[in-house]
Amino acid sequence: MKQTIRILLTGKNGQLGFELQRSLAVLGTVIAVDRDGCDLSDPAAIRALVARTQPHVIVNPAAHTAVDKAESEPELACAINTIAPQVFAEEAAKIGALLVHYSTDYVFDGTKDGWYSETDTPNPQSVYGKTKLAGELAIAAANPRHLIFRTSWVFGAHGGNFLKTILRLAGEREELKIIADQHGAPTAASLLADVTAHAIQQILASEQSLTPDSPLPVLYGTYHLVAAGSTTWHGYAESVVERAKAADVQVKATQILPIPTSAYPLPAPRPANSQLSTEKLQAAFGLCLPDWQDGVTQVMTLLSKN
Repeated sequence: MKQTIRILLTGKNGQLGFELQRSLAVLGTVIAVDRDGCDLSDPAAIRALVARTQPHVIVNPAAHTAVDKAESEPELACAINTIAPQVFAEEAAKIGALLVHYSTDYVFDGTKDGWYSETDTPNPQSVYGKTKLAGELAIAAANPRHLIFRTSWVFGAHGGNFLKTILRLAGEREELKIIADQHGAPTAASLLADVTAHAIQQILASEQSLTPDSPLPVLYGTYHLVAAGSTTWHGYAESVVERAKAADVQVKATQILPIPTSAYPLPAPRPANSQLSTEKLQAAFGLCLPDWQDGVTQVMTLLSKN
């Protein structure tokens, strides 16, 4: 497999793209590009990239993820989050490639009492959420051979994220005020990358046994992929600071005060409930996902060594 499978990976310098370069390398040859290698706001550049590389699998973690900025630049958000995935799906369909794409908890309005499943009706409230949902729908319409992973609160040792922000602020301030009425699962980029590689491997193996008359494998489709458990941004921050102290990382923060979302208004509305059920994913791919705290500990350990 390693000598024959070509994997095209976008967003190689992002926190997920960085981890995917590692996890996908065991499956075959990874052709990783960044913004300079392909402008995702240019459909012609995407088509040319796919035509040139002729991948068997396309993995697209790249996105317009500046949630608040998207409110003031909806055209760019649409180009990258909706049109680019559609073009990738169309080009993948032409050459028979599998497309793997990532979406977000922001496709939901966050008002549900309980965990969101894949069958719940999306109702995005922000430009970011609306463009990501439109990207999902465009992929499904253009290429049945796809995997869409909805995730939330992604962090890692590489790139910028909430965990690193809290570490920086805790080193500068004695008191932190963190939102305590939004719920979700902090999810390590390394976990997303490892599950992605596992899922691709299973799908490629299942396709090898197909005949022209076989139905499409049931593994195609949309899945929720987050770490196990749930917390708030406040609980997340407390965990980060606690682990920083345990790792002898210098912090000043002695108080982490909970505040409501209303005390920290932002241009884009955030879902109060970002809890995503992963039952479908775990059953389909034979997985047992680790608690979100495990990922925090892992990243903290890496950061404390640098």
